[in-house]
Amino acid sequence: MSTASITIQLNGEPRLCPSGLSLQQLLEHLGYRPQLVVVEFNGAILPRQCWPEQLVREADGLEVVTIVGGGS
Repeated sequence: MSTASITIQLNGEPRLCPSGLSLQQLLEHLGYRPQLVVVEFNGAILPRQCWPEQLVREADGLEVVTIVGGGS
């Protein structure tokens, strides 16, 4: 893993993060619990099984939605 940084768009805001991370690694780095989120990656919902292989690159766009349980 490189020590260089890239800038991505996370929920519409620029965010600096380490380069060379998979989507799974990036979510964990950002403090998300991957089993509790849905991710739109560059405009498309990305299936969870693709996250470990999907590299995140400069200017990629992510929308991360946290799944909340409960309700009545």
